[in-house]
Amino acid sequence: MALPLHLHDIPIGLNVSGTRIETDSMGQIGVPADRYWGAQTQRSLEHFSIGDDRMPKEVYHAYGIVKKAAAQVNATGGRLTALKACAIIQACDEVIVGKLDAHFPLFVWQTGSGTQSNMNINEVVSNRAIQLLGGTLGSKNPVHPNDDVNMGMSSNDSFPTAMHIATLTLLDDRLLPELDALATTIERKAELWMDVVKIGRTHLEDAVPLTVGQEWSGYAHQIRETIANLKLVRTGLFELAIGGTAVGTGLNAPKGFSVDMANAIAQLTGKPYVTAPNKFAAQGTLDAMVRMSAALRGVAVALMKIANDMRWLASGPRCGFGELHLPENEPGSSIMPGKVNPTQCEALVMIAIQVIGDDTAVAFAGSQGNFELNAMRPIVINNVLHAIRILSDGCQKFHQYSVEGTELNRKRIREMVSRSVMLVTALSPDIGYDKASAIAHMAMEHDLTLRDAALKSGYIDDQTFDRLADPMTMVGHGVGGA
Repeated sequence: MALPLHLHDIPIGLNVSGTRIETDSMGQIGVPADRYWGAQTQRSLEHFSIGDDRMPKEVYHAYGIVKKAAAQVNATGGRLTALKACAIIQACDEVIVGKLDAHFPLFVWQTGSGTQSNMNINEVVSNRAIQLLGGTLGSKNPVHPNDDVNMGMSSNDSFPTAMHIATLTLLDDRLLPELDALATTIERKAELWMDVVKIGRTHLEDAVPLTVGQEWSGYAHQIRETIANLKLVRTGLFELAIGGTAVGTGLNAPKGFSVDMANAIAQLTGKPYVTAPNKFAAQGTLDAMVRMSAALRGVAVALMKIANDMRWLASGPRCGFGELHLPENEPGSSIMPGKVNPTQCEALVMIAIQVIGDDTAVAFAGSQGNFELNAMRPIVINNVLHAIRILSDGCQKFHQYSVEGTELNRKRIREMVSRSVMLVTALSPDIGYDKASAIAHMAMEHDLTLRDAALKSGYIDDQTFDRLADPMTMVGHGVGGA
């Protein structure tokens, strides 16, 4: 058919029922008439209806950016008419903002290159563009899913490109801001509590004192370090495989396509994307994604430490450590009235466990690059995006419903310090390790205070004990120690 002179103003949607016939190289197949997808998507639905895990929508939104950039580059190069490009670009804009999400139904468990998801978006964009141009859906005319929407590309270079864009978008928009907000609140608490002396614990046993603020400054520093690591690792995702086509050689892509595509994607996203300097590495491996997943695991490890410390320190209210009061958000038991549990901490620990598991799968998948392609891409992008998503949500809820409202049980903290035997450590420089050890054992064996045991031992007088065993003199200098 001849191209019209302009796009039609047709809203999204196909107000029809039944099926229509679509074709691919395997022949004809019936497709739901109210869906924009085509034959290859339909075959994938039938052959790979495995579990409930669908390809994340963020992948398709990112793919919309890839296909839009390609339409721009191909139109500028004279390989695509301006009107076709306009129709493709409008369809891609609708994909990018999620207006066509209902037309991306494929499962994670599909071909390892993501070919079916690539064809899913090619078919949806093609049919939507055909609709905008007044054509017949499924005709591939005047916009062909392979020849026009996929022009200059392969699944093997476009899918990893979409993976990088999707990961960076979710990381920058959600996880990094949530981590920063959590660290900021913990830093504020640490500053507020910097002069509150508490007993330290090592090996789960009593240790010398520190302040609550010093302890919490460690939590904040952990999070800041994970943020720095994420920012370091994310730079590897700026390198894009696009332009390598099937095996990295760039066959069927026009000269300069890889650079033009990276520039176009950078302009569309506002991020400094560049063409990968070696397409064989970019397509034969998943190394950049593996490094990102490992960095997410690092976030999980840090958050697990913090959440576990907080729930243990809040244990009680009468028979545990009881140093912290966590916000009481909901009843904790169906049988024990009045019980309240550290639920936000528990949720965050479970999230951390899941992310560590996700990373194990990603690392294993990353090791499966064979020759010119790592064909384990769908599980990697699914796991990485899943990890970012639950870490982001978990941080936000933990911050809002636990950390923000946490208060100190100052009476309990003082009681713990006064009962500690490990203050004896401060006596060692004056009376020696062996005499200090004897005092500690005497205090524990006879249920004496450390002061009473020290004076009873005859190794030290009361004035010297009070001078040396003052907890405030034992906490070092700020957050850096002695």
